[in-house]
Amino acid sequence: MNKAFMSDNTAPVDVRIMQAVVDANNGFAKPYGYDDYTLEAEELIRKEFGDTAQFYPVLNGTGANVLSLANIMQPFHAVVCAETAHINVDECGAPERFLGSKLIDIKTEDGKLRPEDISSLLQFIGDEHHSQPYVISVAQSTEAGTVYSLEELAALSAFAKDNKMLFHIDGSRMANAAVFLGCSLGEMVKDADIISFGGTKNGMMLGDAIVILNPEIGAYMRGLRKQSMQHLSKMRYASAQYIPYLRDKIWRENALTANTMARKLAKGFEDAGFEFKYPVQGNALFVYLSKDMIQKLEDKIGFYVWDAVTGLCRFMCSFATTQEDVDELLSLI
Repeated sequence: MNKAFMSDNTAPVDVRIMQAVVDANNGFAKPYGYDDYTLEAEELIRKEFGDTAQFYPVLNGTGANVLSLANIMQPFHAVVCAETAHINVDECGAPERFLGSKLIDIKTEDGKLRPEDISSLLQFIGDEHHSQPYVISVAQSTEAGTVYSLEELAALSAFAKDNKMLFHIDGSRMANAAVFLGCSLGEMVKDADIISFGGTKNGMMLGDAIVILNPEIGAYMRGLRKQSMQHLSKMRYASAQYIPYLRDKIWRENALTANTMARKLAKGFEDAGFEFKYPVQGNALFVYLSKDMIQKLEDKIGFYVWDAVTGLCRFMCSFATTQEDVDELLSLI
């Protein structure tokens, strides 16, 4: 079975990233993030995201999301997110369990929140009988594969600030979003307070990171990271990945390949008369297939049936998806 379209998590590690990890495996180094590789990665993070940016490698994306939120919330606070958000659907209740806070999920047409979706919640601010809306969390790109424009992100940030809320971005696929927008990573997330910086879906081997952009909210992160079981003792191996990823712009190169393959695949489906639920903006396609077509493909191609009732299926491209993979799939439809 060709698993190229099941998930970007099925892709291998970029050989340049793997080499960086191998190169870090040289002699002794200080543990717990005080090694030279982590310090170099921190410098690159500040170069990309600003002089006050703080860098905290963690074990995975769920850890990055939950710990980011834990750093800025009290249990009586609430997170406002899209109904489709990863924190709401795909983290097995981790935010609720470890934060003790409520997620207020908003139904959207395209996976994207807008200020008008949140404004009705403002009436509960200050009411002790209600969880207090305090954090707006969005995914960039979204779980629907759509991408917020810079203007949309700025509007959400302004709304948050106007209402004394904070703004979190789940950036598990932020490289794909930045490539779609034609901007740098730093330019894209400059209006956020804190981000989950993902790389494992774009060529990295393991671990994600938290990047704090608001210098007023990072005082307790080190202690929280340890208490949350997200503190790596041999952190150099996680941090080393970020050095070529940022320095050599591997993030951009890999995301460009993934997005390009997704567009080529989308054109093939479109030319064959298939319909999409969402516009193809990043590296994900959501396309409606008949039961017969699903049965025809599922033994030969790896993909997910997103909704068995409607036939909605998800195909995901990665930096390792090739033209041959695309051609193989399109030859079957």
